Amino acid sequence: MSISPSAVRTLLEPQAYPHNPREVELAQTQMSFIFLTGEYVYKVKKPVDLGYLDYTTLEKRRFFCHQELELNRRLCPTAYLAVVPVVESAGRLSFEGPGEAIEYAVKMKQLPGDRMMDVLLPQGQVTTDMVATVAAKLVRFHKATQTDESIASFGRLDVIRRNCDENFTQTEKYIGSSITAEEYRRIRDYTDRFIDANRQLFNRRVAEDKIRDCHGDLHAAHVCFTDDICIYDCIEFNDRFRYSDVASEIAFLAMDLDRYQQSALSVHLVDTYVGLSRDEGLLGLLDFYKCYRAYVRGKVESFKLDDPYIPEEEKARVLSAAQSYFKLARSYI
Repeated sequence: MSISPSAVRTLLEPQAYPHNPREVELAQTQMSFIFLTGEYVYKVKKPVDLGYLDYTTLEKRRFFCHQELELNRRLCPTAYLAVVPVVESAGRLSFEGPGEAIEYAVKMKQLPGDRMMDVLLPQGQVTTDMVATVAAKLVRFHKATQTDESIASFGRLDVIRRNCDENFTQTEKYIGSSITAEEYRRIRDYTDRFIDANRQLFNRRVAEDKIRDCHGDLHAAHVCFTDDICIYDCIEFNDRFRYSDVASEIAFLAMDLDRYQQSALSVHLVDTYVGLSRDEGLLGLLDFYKCYRAYVRGKVESFKLDDPYIPEEEKARVLSAAQSYFKLARSYI
């Protein structure tokens, strides 16, 4: 059994929660229902198979809930609390109560929405000192996080090419809607040429242990300036997307700062990271990975256009976001 649309409505009722919140809000991604109660967040995975992730069985959803908890505690240890059941009792659904577990959720402390980087950026409230602090945290994280021969293999040219080719294959259907034919062709040609021309650079990154178990989805919406900076919502569903060059991780957030027209902050992030890590080699890959990451974000937004759970009125905003990401990817060529 999985959470149906009617079940989602019942989980919006305050009595479905052990702390009986005053109100409950629902947010959605392509892969999750997110119930916000003010004090806590409960994140339930949708029973979907998107090719790059498979949540189609309860066993898989429970496993990936535990993966999400463990991996996100690396960069946001105090917010990720537990994996809890969704239970059914007397025909009603609730979180954490007595009864048969029919689904699982990741329970988090609800982070302050007004302290999210993507909220602060349009208000001009992100400073160079704040960005430098993020860079310093990432340097410490990348030095400490795991790498080994298996993880390093994800930096091989064949894997990088596979990731890029997958992006292009999965976005062919959106040519003429979220991406133009010219943008698609130019970005694909650039990607192929860059990989062919920079084999030695990619191989050197592997040899220098720059392929790490990273966050994997490091954009501004996943950075919260609380008492301690919380970088949350890493990729738990596919190791191939999390095991990457640290250059790709830094390029992701730098790209997103560019998207908010904060190029000075983007440069400051990169300069601070390079200065603290002494990883000058990432600069040769920066624009390539900015292009790659912008394209991935355009792809992910495009996928939402096919999501039956997302209201049609919201899809106009989704389409605009996807188009802006693809245009940004094109700008890095």
